[in-house]
Amino acid sequence: MSSVPDDAAHHLLACVPRLRRYARALVGDRAAAEDLVQDTVERGWGGLRSWQRGTDMRAWLFSIMHNLRVDQGRRGTLQTEPLDDETPLPATSGHISIGLELRDLDTALRLLPEEQRAILLLVGLEEMRYEDVASLLGIPVGTVMSRLSRAREKLRALMEGRASVLPLKAVK
Repeated sequence: MSSVPDDAAHHLLACVPRLRRYARALVGDRAAAEDLVQDTVERGWGGLRSWQRGTDMRAWLFSIMHNLRVDQGRRGTLQTEPLDDETPLPATSGHISIGLELRDLDTALRLLPEEQRAILLLVGLEEMRYEDVASLLGIPVGTVMSRLSRAREKLRALMEGRASVLPLKAVK
């Protein structure tokens, strides 16, 4: 059994801000994203012996996060957002249009299928190479490229108001 590399804990902790950013963009709900990050760090910490020095710890942790997210999806939990009189309203300032655009972008991202949203975020937000995303998700590079293309087109259509907001449902 190999020992934990001396700098492994430092590398793991250095990845936490990027894990938070990706989880927040992927999940949408801040509390659920923090739970996902905590579960990822916990599993990563417990498995530090399996991390190989010289490899990209960020990709290793994203892989753990992806697998946790897939497991969550299999459980089929209902996502809710509690609202009450104490729920803060968005701040208004001279930059209202930027805030509205960001809100619209966030809403459009939520409307993408999760497999497309994950790839779009890994490539666009985390600046990962197609090959790394393919390896992380366990899919071919061509699938990464086609899902990314579909995600970009759907996002563009949603932002321009050309796409339907309601998901299509199969009718038998």
